[in-house]
Amino acid sequence: MLAGRRRLTLLATTAGATAALVTAGMLTSVTAQASPTAGAESAPQAASTALVGWATQNGGTTGGGSAPTTTVTNASALTSAVGSSSAAVIRVSGTISCSGMIRVRSNKTILGNPGATISGCGFTVNGNSNVIIRNLTFRGWGDDAINVEQSAKNLWIDHNTFTDGNDGAVDIKRGSDFITVSWNRVYGHDKSMLLGHSDDNASQDRGHLRVTYHHNWFDGSNQRHPRVRFGNPVHVYNNYYYNNGGYGVASTEDAGVLVEGNYFENVDDPFHLGEGSSGPGTLVARNNHFVNSGSGQAGGSVASIPYSYTLDSASSVKSIVTAGAGAGRISV
Repeated sequence: MLAGRRRLTLLATTAGATAALVTAGMLTSVTAQASPTAGAESAPQAASTALVGWATQNGGTTGGGSAPTTTVTNASALTSAVGSSSAAVIRVSGTISCSGMIRVRSNKTILGNPGATISGCGFTVNGNSNVIIRNLTFRGWGDDAINVEQSAKNLWIDHNTFTDGNDGAVDIKRGSDFITVSWNRVYGHDKSMLLGHSDDNASQDRGHLRVTYHHNWFDGSNQRHPRVRFGNPVHVYNNYYYNNGGYGVASTEDAGVLVEGNYFENVDDPFHLGEGSSGPGTLVARNNHFVNSGSGQAGGSVASIPYSYTLDSASSVKSIVTAGAGAGRISV
């Protein structure tokens, strides 16, 4: 049920599928209601290149903007470019082999040229803001592929591929805020996306950790898609979950998560409240599509979403996301 009104404008899309334009400001809160849907899949749509979600808030996310572009081909040049105090656009070319974590400072756009790969290391955005990371493959990292912490704000992590790393693909924690994670593919990996690192960090995390996850392809990855503490509202929509052996989404420690319009296939535990020793959060599930999957556990209410977005029909999400998610699917 809706505690308030929501404006949905149906939009014509490919092959008869529908999408809904959800207008900001019309929804005051949502109350848990699991809503499996059925229907035939549609032909895939082109991957969107537009920024949507929490990263549009707080003044928006522009990265390096129109700053000069630097192309890097090795770890030393990459570390220097992304660690500069000046705004910059950095293009990564080829495979860069590295270790540890490379610090990314504010006002950076990092773009992968075709086939660009970061092998063996990851990026950390620690207390910095206004960063865009797109079109890269991360492989075999030792810590996290992308770590965001210490009140970092306004990041867009988009159209990347993550595989075969040690810890998180994208971990966001310690009061970070206003972030969109979109159109990424995670495969051959265990711990995908952590949001909030500790049950004991409420004083720093409450009122923050607001993240949008949309059109990601969790392709056989095991767990944390995402695992959420304290953030409210966290928005998880139009993602494709396939063969996730652990679970899909976990809402814990008073988090509030809206899970809508996703496609779950061969996922016994699509979403639930609490995880391990962490207490429950709230989770609203609506208009999701289930194929050979469990029905999930929802409960409570979630704060309203402040931005407008287009919600694809859940039954079309598999074809849309598999056609568009991951590195190499867009021109940047």
